[in-house]
Amino acid sequence: MEILGKVKIVREEQTFPSGFTKREFVITTEEQYPQDISFELLKEKSSLIAPFNPGDRIKVFFDIRGREYQGKYYNSLVSWKIEGQGSDASAQPGPPMPPPMPPTAAEMEDDLPF
Repeated sequence: MEILGKVKIVREEQTFPSGFTKREFVITTEEQYPQDISFELLKEKSSLIAPFNPGDRIKVFFDIRGREYQGKYYNSLVSWKIEGQGSDASAQPGPPMPPPMPPTAAEMEDDLPF
């Protein structure tokens, strides 16, 4: 999966006694009702967020992981690739975003809100 947003928070890398490392970051989506979404970077991927700062626009590629612990279920979003978008694209170049397509005549006639 992938999502676009602006970097809101980048947390410090955490290292556990086993040697396992992870780093968390939060992006704010750019939609009518913006959402703050938290992601994890695991092991050697924890440095992927390093070139970016709060306010930078990025595209995050991620997997959804779920697990059960003592009868409760937990989800996490684990990022495996990050691309810069807009003015920060030089930090992590990605393919250019195509311009939005204009609506077709049939779409313009449909006035349903969904």
